[in-house]
Amino acid sequence: MDIKELQEKVELHLTSIWQTPVKVSEIFHLSGGACQDNFAIELISNSTKQSVVLRTDKGGSLLSSLSKRDEFKVAELVYKAGVKTPKPVYLEEKSSVIGAPFYLMEKIAGKATGRYITKDKELDSYRKTNMVSDLASNLAKLHTVNPNSVTDQDLKQKLKLVTIDTYISQAIVDLRQSLDELPEAHPAIELCLYWMETHAPNIDQIVLVHGDFRTGNFMMNSDGLQGILDFEFAHWGDRHEDIAWLCMRDWRFGRLNKEVGGFGDRKDFYREYETTSGIPVDPMKVSFWEIMGNVRWAIGSAQQAERHLSGKDKGIELASIGRRTAEMEWEAMRLIEEIENAV
Repeated sequence: MDIKELQEKVELHLTSIWQTPVKVSEIFHLSGGACQDNFAIELISNSTKQSVVLRTDKGGSLLSSLSKRDEFKVAELVYKAGVKTPKPVYLEEKSSVIGAPFYLMEKIAGKATGRYITKDKELDSYRKTNMVSDLASNLAKLHTVNPNSVTDQDLKQKLKLVTIDTYISQAIVDLRQSLDELPEAHPAIELCLYWMETHAPNIDQIVLVHGDFRTGNFMMNSDGLQGILDFEFAHWGDRHEDIAWLCMRDWRFGRLNKEVGGFGDRKDFYREYETTSGIPVDPMKVSFWEIMGNVRWAIGSAQQAERHLSGKDKGIELASIGRRTAEMEWEAMRLIEEIENAV
C-alpha cells in the first residue's frame, strides 16, 4: 500500500470511528526494523492538530511477539503505571482497514538510534547527569505492574502467566525447543543451556518485563528521556531480565566500558533502580539473565536468518542479523567463564 492510499484509508476510518471529520495533513514513513512499520501522521480534527505514530506489522510479526492488540494493551498498563512512554491513542484490531491490525500512539520528540544515544555530543550533559537515573526509575515503575494488578484476563494469559518456581526451567525448555527447530546445530548454545539448568537462581517476584529494554528502544534529546518504546516482547518474568538485557554487550554500540547501554555504569543503574523500587538488585541474578539474554538473542538472530534462507521473508536485514549469532554465543560463554573463574 502506498502512502497516498494509506492516508485515505486512515482519514475515512477515523472519521467513521470518531464521528467527526478527520484530515491527515502530513504522513511519512519512519524506520521500524525488520518486521515493524511505523508512520508519523499529523491529524486535524475540529481545527485541532494531533501528532501520532501509526504502528503495524510489516508482513508478519516476529516469533513470540505480541499482537498489536496486546502490545497496545500493555502500553496502556505501562502508561497508567507512570512510565514515561507515548500515550496510547487508538487501537484497530481488524485487518480490513489497512491490511493488518494497527494502533495509534502519541508522537514524541527525540531520537532512539544507538550512535546518537551513546556518542552524540548533544547528549553529553544528559549522559553525565540524569540518563541512567531516568531510565532506572522508569524501569522500576514498569516493574510495579504484576499479574495481580491486571484485570484483563485475556491479556494476563497472553503475557504467559508463570510461577516463581517454574519460570526459569520453562524458559530453558522453550529455548531448547526453538533451538531444535533450527536446521543446523549450535553446540555452544547447548553448552550454555546446560550451564543455566544447573545454575538457575530464585526469583523474588513475577512482574511485567519489557522484554527488549535496550538502547534503541527509548527516545531521547538534549532535554532528556522522551519516552520508552516497543512493548511487543513484554511478558511476565523476573525484573532482573530487563536490567540484564540493557547491560548486554550487543547494545553498547562500541562503548564496551559503559556496561549499561553504552552510556552508564552498573553500580549507578542498580542504585537508582533500588531507590525507586525499594528492592535490591542482585548482581549474580543480572549475570545469569545476561547469559540467558545472549542465548535468546543468538537463537533469535538464527531464526531471522532462517526466515531469509527459507525464502519465507527475503531481506538483507534478516540475513545480516543472522550473522551475529556467533557473537552472542561467544559472549554467553565468556560470561560463564568469568563466573566460574570467580568461584
